[in-house]
Amino acid sequence: MQGKITKGIAGFYYVYVQELGLVECKAKGVFRNKKIKPLVGDWVKIDLLDRDEKLGNIIDILPRNNELIRPAVSNIDQAFIVFAVKKPKPNYNLLDRFLMMMEKYGIPTIVCFNKKDLAKEKDLEILKETYLNSGHKIIFSSAEKGIGIDYIKTLLEGKTTVFAGPSGVGKSTIMNQLDSDIQMETGEVSEKIQRGKHTTRHSQLIHLHGDTFVLDTPGFSSLFVDMFEEDEIRGYFNEFSQYEESCRFQGCSHTHEPDCGVKKAVEDGKISKIRYENYVEIYKEIKEKRKW
Repeated sequence: MQGKITKGIAGFYYVYVQELGLVECKAKGVFRNKKIKPLVGDWVKIDLLDRDEKLGNIIDILPRNNELIRPAVSNIDQAFIVFAVKKPKPNYNLLDRFLMMMEKYGIPTIVCFNKKDLAKEKDLEILKETYLNSGHKIIFSSAEKGIGIDYIKTLLEGKTTVFAGPSGVGKSTIMNQLDSDIQMETGEVSEKIQRGKHTTRHSQLIHLHGDTFVLDTPGFSSLFVDMFEEDEIRGYFNEFSQYEESCRFQGCSHTHEPDCGVKKAVEDGKISKIRYENYVEIYKEIKEKRKW
């Protein structure tokens, strides 16, 4: 019998099987011996021990299409990253780090700016211009007002989508509107620090219908860049590519070199200054860590 791991807690794995629903399973000792840990999102074969009580053992993990480290999940078709337009204001640097990580794993990403009802048109224009040429789909929503929810549903159809974003941006509110059976705990935004209280405590795959799944992940406030080399990250800023042929030096880092086509494009307003400054900051952070 085959199913998909939707949740793992304290050594128990909850496997969604089409004909049965959720089956509570333990992983066989052979996985520990091979130092293989089942992940949320894994397709697995199970040995059903008790059909009435829905108990079983995981006996095999099928090959993974991909695997993320943070969060530790597998077989993701796309990522859906939620930031608020306001309250809290978007942390562009954190967003760009997330986009870099998804680019590295080859996972298509949709960026959803929520709470559009709180923003002025000029705020929305800045966001559009900043990410227009990033290579990622950008959408706007207002979960509280129900704006954009139907469109989001069409984007998720038939896919396993990982939802992520900082706390307090409305991620759980969006998820609650995807299906009447989903009731994620929503968190207030702290007035003092304009950040949300964490509401999601572990990764959980939620079956919506058919082969449509969404994975809710704990709210994050930082992403480390240990997995990157400084020379690779310019390739994750898609808008740089068309201007790199104008750089005087091959392998230009676009940080300090003279006659840099990318820096010239930033000066001319063809590349977002916000994106470029985030790139330089991340580049320097990685380079500094390499010294240690």
